[in-house]
Amino acid sequence: MDTHETNLEKYAELVVKVGVNIQPGQVLFVESPLEAAPFTRKVVQKAYEAGAKYVQVAWDDEAVTRTRFEYAPDDSFGFYPEWTARMMEQLAEGGGALLNIKVPNPDLYQGIDAAKVSAATRAASRARQKFQGYVRNKTFSWCLVKAPTRAWAAKVFPELPPERQVEAMWETLFKINRVDAADPVAAWHEHIAKLKSMRERLNHKKYKRLHYKAPGTDLSVELPEGHVWFGGAGLNDQGVSFVANMPTEEVYTLPKRDGVNGTVRSTKPLNLNGRLVDRFSFRFENGRIVDYAAEVGQEHLADLLSTDEGAEYLGEVALVPYDSPISNLNRIFYNTGVDENASCHLAIGSAYPFTLENGTKLSKEELVQRGANVSLTHVDFMIGSAELDIDGELADGTLEPVFRKGNWAL
Repeated sequence: MDTHETNLEKYAELVVKVGVNIQPGQVLFVESPLEAAPFTRKVVQKAYEAGAKYVQVAWDDEAVTRTRFEYAPDDSFGFYPEWTARMMEQLAEGGGALLNIKVPNPDLYQGIDAAKVSAATRAASRARQKFQGYVRNKTFSWCLVKAPTRAWAAKVFPELPPERQVEAMWETLFKINRVDAADPVAAWHEHIAKLKSMRERLNHKKYKRLHYKAPGTDLSVELPEGHVWFGGAGLNDQGVSFVANMPTEEVYTLPKRDGVNGTVRSTKPLNLNGRLVDRFSFRFENGRIVDYAAEVGQEHLADLLSTDEGAEYLGEVALVPYDSPISNLNRIFYNTGVDENASCHLAIGSAYPFTLENGTKLSKEELVQRGANVSLTHVDFMIGSAELDIDGELADGTLEPVFRKGNWAL
């Protein structure tokens, strides 16, 4: 077996044993692009070897997706199949696991009417509200991973000849996911332990606010009473560990819904469901976005912010050092699941209830009362750089450095 095939085997084993952490007798649902079929087949094999009862694969074809937006009637875009939403709910309710091999093409909707994409996104969000509640409450195990597609690899490695781009992407994914380690599973358990140590330090601090300073950024983010920092692995309702995103380099919590003030500027492009937004900024007053601008894709940003009331507020604050494995590659991936783990970031939209003490037991109204944001959407955007400083404000008003020049100062 050559090196690439060996690494594919190791990667598949890693996402099964550490990502979704399949348990004997468990059902696994896999969402995968057609181009990732060879890798997906290995995942299916590893899942059955780990004791999975049943593995179902749902294939995604971007050409089919785009055809809908080119030729379907207007009333198509407000429709989302109820049976699909219910299937996902049953997966979570039955203790199954979800593996999403997610690699949206940043240029997929180029030339498509933005209103169609916005309508389809809203319809899916509304139909999947209950399922997304299971996701955000860690009711079941789920994991997002990456695999190359030709379109994505061409976007990330435009300097390479086309026949080398997918290979280069595979090599990069193996590296940032620690697949090149002698024992990737052991390497990930060590990595998870380090992230856990950092989140425990932050939980001990119980900061009242974080103050961000960088070119174009002067932001104060209040943290609600009872906020909890997470990072690395989490536990589902059955007490089984899983990693929601691979790769992951972040520790994160929620901001107080009405406690964000100031301005913030993005530092990386945002692939917003196949629509590119770049060089954008927001101004906040009492938590709400009151002004925004984007040099590229402002209309897509406007669509996002009009999703619902909660889309005008933040739901996540995440810390990632600039000196970290993905950031040190000095490459933009046009994929939030990768780029957010190379950069400090914030998220527009819903908070994760588990980042608030006893939050998973609260209703939407109770979450808002406790300071958490609620929304149909959750979109991360990157703000980290080598020029970012962050101060933590303690309960008595004392300020202490958390980040200096993009890296941990704790």
